[in-house]
Amino acid sequence: MSSRLLRNILRRLPERGRPILTTAVYGLGAGLATVIFQLSAGEVYKMGLDRLSHQSLLTFLIGSFFILVGSSLIVGWLLSSFCKEAAGSGIPQLKLAFWKDFGYVPFRVAWVKFLAGMISLGGGSSMGREGPSVQLSGAVSSNLAGLAGEPKQNRRAAAAIGAAAGLAAAFNTPLAATTFVLEEIIGDLNSRFLGPVLMAAVLGALVVHGIIGEQPSFTLTGVEPPTWLGYAMTPAVSALAAWVGVYFQRFSLRVRGRFVKKKSFIPMWMIPVCGGLITWVLGVLVFCRFGKMGVFGLGYGDLSDALAGNIAWELALILLITKFTATFCCYGFGGCGGIFSPALFFGCMTGVVVAGLLSLMGIAVSRPDMLTMAVVGMSGCLGSVVGAPVTGILIVFEMTHQFALVPALMVGALVSQAVSRKMNPSNFYEELLEQDGHRIEHVRPPRDLQSWNEWPVSAVSNFSPVVLTSLDREAVQKTLDSHPYLQFPVILDGEIKGVLSRMQMEDMVTTGKRPSIIPATTCKRTQNIGELQMLLIDSPSQIVLVLDDTGKNVVGLVTLHDLLRCQTAIAHDGGADEI
Repeated sequence: MSSRLLRNILRRLPERGRPILTTAVYGLGAGLATVIFQLSAGEVYKMGLDRLSHQSLLTFLIGSFFILVGSSLIVGWLLSSFCKEAAGSGIPQLKLAFWKDFGYVPFRVAWVKFLAGMISLGGGSSMGREGPSVQLSGAVSSNLAGLAGEPKQNRRAAAAIGAAAGLAAAFNTPLAATTFVLEEIIGDLNSRFLGPVLMAAVLGALVVHGIIGEQPSFTLTGVEPPTWLGYAMTPAVSALAAWVGVYFQRFSLRVRGRFVKKKSFIPMWMIPVCGGLITWVLGVLVFCRFGKMGVFGLGYGDLSDALAGNIAWELALILLITKFTATFCCYGFGGCGGIFSPALFFGCMTGVVVAGLLSLMGIAVSRPDMLTMAVVGMSGCLGSVVGAPVTGILIVFEMTHQFALVPALMVGALVSQAVSRKMNPSNFYEELLEQDGHRIEHVRPPRDLQSWNEWPVSAVSNFSPVVLTSLDREAVQKTLDSHPYLQFPVILDGEIKGVLSRMQMEDMVTTGKRPSIIPATTCKRTQNIGELQMLLIDSPSQIVLVLDDTGKNVVGLVTLHDLLRCQTAIAHDGGADEI
C-alpha cells in the first residue's frame, strides 16, 4: 500500500520536481537509518562494556570476555547464514553494487548490516561505524527507490544519495561525505550526481542535528595557528601516519586473505571470534594497567583525551600498538565494521607520540603544535588508507570545526598521498575488491574515449572460453549440445588451429567431412582496447583470442558482442560521455 501511494504521489508531481522529492526522501530515510544505527550501537556499548568498566575488575574481566566472544559469534552467524556481502566496512561492496548492479542492493544487506554492525560495535570490536553507515544507508535508499517504482537497473542515484546522507549523519560532516562519495564510490568530482549527493549530505547532517545535536565529533578549545615547529613537523608526522595506514592495510588484507578468502579449518561463523578474543586480551591489558577503554569499540574517549593533551606520549604509543593490532585482527578475521574511526585513532596517536619524542629531546612543543601534529596525523592516516585526500582534509576540519588547522592539513595530505601511493599501488577498498576477484577496471569504468582506448584487453575479455580440443564427431556434438555459442576456438595438441563456426560444426556432424578452420586472430591480454578494436575489424571470425604474456597459451577471448556490451554499459552509466 505504501509503495503504491508513493508511486501515485510521484506520478502527480511535475516531471522536473520529482528528482528533488525523491532525493529528499532517499536522503532523509538514509540519514534516519544511520542515526538509529548509531544510537543503537552506542546504547549496546553503554549497557555492556561501559557499565562493566565501573564494576569490580573481576566482573569486568568475565563480563567483557563473554560480551566480546558472544557478539563475535552472533556476527559470524549473521554474516555466514544470511548475507556475506555485509561483512567488513561495506563501502567496497556498495561501490561494486553502484557500478556492476546499477545501484541495486538487496534488502537483506540493510537488515543484516544493521544488526551485525550494531552488535559488533556495541560489543566492543575495534572498528568504526562509517562503513556500516554507508552500506546501510545506500541499501535503504536503493530499496526506497524500488518502492518508488525505480527498476533495478536505475538505482545508481539512490545508492549514491544514501551513501552521502549516511556518512554525513555518521560523522556530522556533510562536505566530507559529499567529496568521499564523489572521490571513492563514483570516482569523479565532476559527476552529474553532484547535486543530489550534496543535497543528501545536507539532509543527513540535518537529521543528526535534529536528533543528536549539532556539536562536532571532537571539541577543541583554545586552538591557535601552529608555530614554525608545527609546520616543520607536518611532513614528518603525515609521512609516519601514512606509513602506519599502509601497514594497517597490508596486515588487514593479509589476515583476511588467509582466513576468510581461503578454506580454513575454522568454520566461517567462528572466524570473527578470533578478532574478538585478540581485542579482549589487548583491551583488558590496557584497561587493567592504565584504565583506558580505547582498544574497545570506536575509542573516541581516548581520542578526545589525546586531542585535549591529557594522554602522555608513552601511553599514546601503547594505545597505537594495541588498537592497531586489535583492528586489523577484527577486520582481517571477517568482522563487521569500518576503518575510518580506527585510522583517525592511529593518526592522532602517531602525532602525539612524535610531539612527545620532540619534548624528550629537549624541544619545547606548544599545545597548538601538538594539536596540529595530532590532527595532521589523523588526516594523513585516513587519506593513505582510503586514497581520498580531499575527504581526509574535510572530515578532520568538520569534526573539529577549526579553520586554523586547514593549511597544515593540506600540506599533510600531499605528503600522505605521496607516501601511500609509493608503497601501495591501490587503496584499501580497491585491494579488497581485487582480493574478492573483482577487477578494478570493471568496477570503475573510464570517463572518456581516450581512457577507454587505453584500457587493457583483460577488462572486456571472457576468461572462461569454451574451446574445442578434439574434432571427433562425438566431441563436437557434445559441445554443440552444451553451449549455444556461434564460434568456438580450436586448439589441438596445445596448438592454436583457428576458429570454427556453429554452422561448420553442425555440417561436420551431419556429413562427417572435416571443416575448413578459420584462421585465428590473437592478441596479448596486456594490449589495449584501441588495438583490440582494429584486430576485431580485421578478424575473419569476429573473434580475438587472448593470449598470456608468453604469447603461446589461450587464456580468454573477446567477441564484438563483448566489446559493445561493455561500451554500452559505460555510456549508460554516464561514465564515458565522449564514447
